[in-house]
Amino acid sequence: MSTASHATSSSEESKFKTVFRVVSGNFLEMYDFMVYGYYASAIAKTYFPSGNEFASLMLSLSVFGAGFLMRPLGAIVLGAYIDHHGRRKGLILTLGLMALGTLTVASIPGYATIGVLAPVLVLGGRLLQGFSAGVELGGVSVYLSEIASKGNKGFYCAWQSGSQQVAVVFAALIGVVLNKVLPADQMTAWGWRVPFLIGCLIVPFLFLIRRSLQETEEFKARKHRPSMGEIMKTMAANWGIVLGGMGMVIMTTVSFYMITAYTPTFGKEVLKLSSIDTLVVTVCIGLSNLIWLPLAGALSDRVGRRPVLIAFTILTIITAYPALQWLVADPSFARLLAVELWLSFLYGSYNGAMVVALTEVMPVEVRTAGFSLAYSLATTIGGFTPAISTLLIHTTGNKAAPGLFLGVAAICGLIATLVLYRTPESRNQYRAA
Repeated sequence: MSTASHATSSSEESKFKTVFRVVSGNFLEMYDFMVYGYYASAIAKTYFPSGNEFASLMLSLSVFGAGFLMRPLGAIVLGAYIDHHGRRKGLILTLGLMALGTLTVASIPGYATIGVLAPVLVLGGRLLQGFSAGVELGGVSVYLSEIASKGNKGFYCAWQSGSQQVAVVFAALIGVVLNKVLPADQMTAWGWRVPFLIGCLIVPFLFLIRRSLQETEEFKARKHRPSMGEIMKTMAANWGIVLGGMGMVIMTTVSFYMITAYTPTFGKEVLKLSSIDTLVVTVCIGLSNLIWLPLAGALSDRVGRRPVLIAFTILTIITAYPALQWLVADPSFARLLAVELWLSFLYGSYNGAMVVALTEVMPVEVRTAGFSLAYSLATTIGGFTPAISTLLIHTTGNKAAPGLFLGVAAICGLIATLVLYRTPESRNQYRAA
């Protein structure tokens, strides 16, 4: 092997290891969120007992969504920290905060044991997770964009979301095994805690591999590190870009949480399918997402972000509600799988281009804080997707109503894309990346 080819091989191996290290914490963040969503019914019975099953489930799903309300604060505070102190230090800090929140939710006794303190502490754990997650996605995405080889930013950034899909599959597989091993009453009583505890056991390994991260060359080359005041001033001056970015992300967050975190609850409580069926479908969704995300990211590297974003928002607007109508007309495992795989194709293809687009439209000096704030503002809506979907079905009596909500989210994504890419210069921006 020649020296040049050996150097190229070593460089590619080094990039692969770096991508693995940086997305590892992102895996934990999404794993925890997925586990809570999967076991919302059991968590409702443990911490939010009520004579009304709907009210109990809504409380549980609302606490799930409450974590997203902390994300904008985390985006501003931790995003500014990362933009000033560096990508590496920030990503280690967010991992620590996420781990603490996970341990809290996993270890709190139920309402029957400590009363009202139980739901209060669980809410606190969720808020801490949300505060950390507010910048985790942005920090990871910006890091990947800054280490990407020329012309491949879309492909690299897609692995931020790719790591989330590994978490979706892993959490769902654990659920499948537990439901096979434990009877339903034991799953409700204590079995749901097992996935959270597994997440806690993974934490030391994730710390070990993330500590070895190096700072990006792009950040080290910057002569000026903006202060918190300077970052806030720049973000205020670019509020239109942040709001536009938020519009793009709404499509991502609503579709993602609908096809992942909400699927087990929707399948079991609304379609009356078995827990095993819905968790198997969720495994397939995660695998499907993992395929489409890097493919769409690579496609956007070739044809541009705008065409990909527009095509898949329009497809979602046209097909989301009819697909859900077809599913609820005659619920079955096969129909649920078919519909969710279609929605996975739409989500993965859109998000594969959206993440890198968001890193490119943000001013470089506030890239992490701007990305994270736009993403976090959108998740305050998208994170409540399970609760909103449950409420829509309850109030309208239409089991396909979540499809309408997804269609509205896609309209937001389409409008934001058209606004952010309205000039020839912005349409060709990705070519200079």
